[in-house]
Amino acid sequence: MSLTQAMNTAVAGLRTTQAALALVSANVANTETPGYVRKTLAQTTTSAGSAGVSVRASGINRVLDQYLQRQLRVENSGGSYAGLSATFYSRLQSVYGDPGSASSLETIFGNFTKAMQALSTNPADYSARTGVINTAKVLAQQLNGMTRDIQALRTDAEQGLSDSVAKANDAMQRIAQINGQLATSHQSDATTATLLDQRDYYVDQLSQLMDVNVSEGDFNQISVYTNSGIQLVGTQAATLQFDGQGMMTPDTLWSADPAKRGCGTITLKSPTGAAMDLVASKSIRSGQIAAFLEMRDHVLVEAQTQIDELAASMSQAFSDYAPEVTAFAGPPAGYQVDTANMQPGNNIRLTYTDTATGTQRTVTVVRVDDPAALPLKNTDTANPNDTVIGVDWTGGMASVASQLNNALNGRLQFSSSGSVLRIGGDGTDSTSVLNSVTGTFTQTGLTNGTPELPLFTDGNKVYSGQIDRTGSQIVGLASRITVNTALLADPAKLVVYKSTGTDAADPTRPSFLYDRLTNASLDYSPSTGVGSVETPFSGTLSSYLRQVLSQQGEAADAAAKLSEGQTMVVDALQQRFNEGSSVNIDQEMANLLALQSAYAANARVMSTVRDMLDTLMKM
Repeated sequence: MSLTQAMNTAVAGLRTTQAALALVSANVANTETPGYVRKTLAQTTTSAGSAGVSVRASGINRVLDQYLQRQLRVENSGGSYAGLSATFYSRLQSVYGDPGSASSLETIFGNFTKAMQALSTNPADYSARTGVINTAKVLAQQLNGMTRDIQALRTDAEQGLSDSVAKANDAMQRIAQINGQLATSHQSDATTATLLDQRDYYVDQLSQLMDVNVSEGDFNQISVYTNSGIQLVGTQAATLQFDGQGMMTPDTLWSADPAKRGCGTITLKSPTGAAMDLVASKSIRSGQIAAFLEMRDHVLVEAQTQIDELAASMSQAFSDYAPEVTAFAGPPAGYQVDTANMQPGNNIRLTYTDTATGTQRTVTVVRVDDPAALPLKNTDTANPNDTVIGVDWTGGMASVASQLNNALNGRLQFSSSGSVLRIGGDGTDSTSVLNSVTGTFTQTGLTNGTPELPLFTDGNKVYSGQIDRTGSQIVGLASRITVNTALLADPAKLVVYKSTGTDAADPTRPSFLYDRLTNASLDYSPSTGVGSVETPFSGTLSSYLRQVLSQQGEAADAAAKLSEGQTMVVDALQQRFNEGSSVNIDQEMANLLALQSAYAANARVMSTVRDMLDTLMKM
């Protein structure tokens, strides 16, 4: 090797060492920079003439475990989903109140029950009557306040979706922009490494918002998809659009039908202009966006349904009664019921046997005063095993009978006389045998001679379960329930149930009300999440309330444990990732010492070659 070649190689060594020193300096300076990945210098041996070798810096390497990075992104999505869900469940628990506290729903319901018991024991006591009224008002106000709190949580989820969509759009645009910059650079230099760091940072941000899958292409470019296969970013970024609706109310629900939808949906617009509803297609399955959607459209809606059902059941427990049903001789024999006091939403239940199969069937006939609400669904009653027939009552009883004859195709025979509806067997080939007829009507007055009364009302009107074109009266009832203003004006009506002749100490109505509150077995809709379609829940008001509180408590517990477990997984993966990819000051200091020695060695070579050249020149 000639002295000149040695000199050139030493210079190359110094340059390479200087580049490595610059990277160590950059690593140390970016220790706290989000998304920064530790860099190392790639060195390549080169020829240095026919008799020697040299060195050059061939590029910059990012110290990165891509498999671990993919795992971390998946768990980040799950961790964001679990953490946000746990936060919402915790806030929902506070709506119900701490068990045993004076402001909890359980305690307030218990106070109402105690006041009702005191009235049944001493009906003539004025303080007992006012005690029932006062505790009933507190209970109604508690349900009103719980509705406001639940809808406030839904509003927060709606706003959270709006913010998350904006963040996702920003991240997707940044990823697409960096993809474009990388496409013009085929070198593994500092600029490329920095762009890759920035792009990974935005992909990580996107992974916290939704579940993503990254596919690598040529020239360091990537494509980003949801795990359901929807492309978010390629050479260009798609755009997410969210049409937020602002404040949530119990009847503002999501629907795939835009005409019925009361809250925002997420639409993906591809660069080609194609549109897709990501909520309807269930394309987002994890991350913060999925958690917001789950809370807004399912968990909190179910919580509202549960307290609406409690409000409706309390109202019906005190006001509903079974109308008198009388038999008449045939042929065909049957039953008749006077519908003069039947309210919209009240029903008549028929059971008959199909003699061809021996199957007993149940039909629930519901009074409807808004034809636009028809036809009703079988889920419009708490009984999941009945066939629901909504009947337009506005055309008179003859029209009612005609509608029922058409609906049942002659399996039973319906006729009318005044306000009386007559129901008989088919009367021909006896393919259907009528077994029983029952009904549920709503008492609207306070002194009609029966112990039933509308203690709780829907604002200023009686709750009867009415269904119209806007939906069922039960939706949002907890926000409107109040104590009957007539009772507020005259608490004596808690005892006096006849217009004349009721003794002030008559225990009939107080005992009836207390019995209905504590012992009446009521049916609850499977839509509450208590019970199921196969085994619907039936029980007292207090047992239903215990089921609701227990279910909510267990759900909050499970969410907290899932969040805790997911946090441990994410933290463990993040630690492993950081160990390999993040800057370690001790390691960089060790590298600095090694580079210092290498630099000094190359400088020593140059000094030696210079001395040798000087000697040669003096010879």
